[in-house]
Amino acid sequence: MDWDDMRIFLAVARGETLSAAGRGLRMDAATVGRRVARLEAALGAPLFAKSPQGYALTDAGARLVAHAEEAEQAMGLGAEAVRGRAEGLTGTVRIGAPDGCANFLLPQVCARISSENPGLDLQILALPRVVNLTRREADMAVAVSAPTAGRLVVQKVADYHLHLAATEDYLNAHAPIRSGVDLRGHRMVGYIPDMIYDKELDYLSDLGVERVRLASNSAAVQVQWLRTGAGIGIAHDFALPGDPPLRRVLPGEVSLTRSFYLVRHADDRRLERMNRLAAALMDGIRTELTVREGLA
Repeated sequence: MDWDDMRIFLAVARGETLSAAGRGLRMDAATVGRRVARLEAALGAPLFAKSPQGYALTDAGARLVAHAEEAEQAMGLGAEAVRGRAEGLTGTVRIGAPDGCANFLLPQVCARISSENPGLDLQILALPRVVNLTRREADMAVAVSAPTAGRLVVQKVADYHLHLAATEDYLNAHAPIRSGVDLRGHRMVGYIPDMIYDKELDYLSDLGVERVRLASNSAAVQVQWLRTGAGIGIAHDFALPGDPPLRRVLPGEVSLTRSFYLVRHADDRRLERMNRLAAALMDGIRTELTVREGLA
């Protein structure tokens, strides 16, 4: 059995379509389809049930996935054993993250790691939803809740803080806010209520806010609205520095603490390269949080 065929098989199993697998492999979908058909013929069993919706694993395909992933891990371990530690981190690693972290923390952190490891290519996957590591959407992910299902390694990175915030211009132009009751007369910025993908992000309902006049599923979009003076909303303290800066509102009454977790595939614990990158990533996020929250 050819490892390259197994690599293609895994890409289709994770992407669930030939086109998605082809994009990840940098190969056209027709070629991916031929390679899958060749592997099925060699094994004498269908590995996928094909439909207009995509490629779903058959029972035989599901049994093969575990062995293919073991082979993938073995290939990674073999490459590490040859390269050793001396040349630094290499290869391509995709990091998934909620878009607040992806916009305000990870760019600086990844840039520093890249400078220290010239052979390493880093990709940030910013999504306003949970990153699916099982389907290999990313190699590791930052999450705001610790997952409880799946073969995953979860490490707490750090706590972070959030407050009501607005620009000085907005606050000067509108009615004063002396308590949470006064928010009713203000234009609120927040998440689209039915698109909040994690209970940890449901900030405004805890404040009794019933109407969000400017809503987005993106934390970065919300911060941009706040910077334009469009309203008032909950913002990460690490996003408050900027131009123009955002000012905390009712800090004694409204102060939230949440946590970031680094989530990885369980098998990646055997890869020194991934362990080293995970450690650098966590240290970098902690440092960046300390700096940016200190400026807020």
